[in-house]
Amino acid sequence: MEYMLFLIDMIGTVAFAFSGAMTAIRKEMDILGVMILGMITAVGGGIIRDMILGTLPPQAFQEPVFALSGVLVSAFVFAIFYFHVKGYRQISGLWFQQALMLADTLGLGVFTVVGVRAAFDYGMGINFFLPVFLGTITGVGGGLLRDIMAGDRPYIFVKHVYASASIVGAVVCVFCWNRIGEEAAMLIGVASVVVLRLLAIRYRWNLPKIGGGKDFGV
Repeated sequence: MEYMLFLIDMIGTVAFAFSGAMTAIRKEMDILGVMILGMITAVGGGIIRDMILGTLPPQAFQEPVFALSGVLVSAFVFAIFYFHVKGYRQISGLWFQQALMLADTLGLGVFTVVGVRAAFDYGMGINFFLPVFLGTITGVGGGLLRDIMAGDRPYIFVKHVYASASIVGAVVCVFCWNRIGEEAAMLIGVASVVVLRLLAIRYRWNLPKIGGGKDFGV
């Protein structure tokens, strides 16, 4: 079980570090900026979660393997584009958008259930709201910090179904936790987030908003 949890954490870390690094490269940051933004995207949600739980210093500093992994992944992504100029020229195109979307979606699903598990580990699963809230903030927190630091409007507020997909995944995970077991609940939670996100992108689902044309609410 511990190996599975480590693997899930690492998958989310790599996915979010990749999305943070890609955003930094698009913003033409230097290598330090790329590594910092990638790391913050990878561990930012967990840091916010731990501060809410009162875990100080946050796990990202107590066990820096994930923060360091975020830095290494970001440096690797930077090196690929630094030595492959043609790839850099295509970074604002469709390929970039799809790669960023897939990495974001995977990281969102993984860290949503990681946040839910943190609540249960602290014995707070009896309160339905808290695991869902921690799952959501763990899932979207890194991307929120990434967008703020990159000077963009936070993606979770303006584009497709994002935070709402995390909420749905967290609710599904919490509901299944004591019914089908921890591992199965986490896998179903990740799948719920990923499927909902991909469907929202495929069919252009968006939450209702004032202005900007018609959107379909979810």
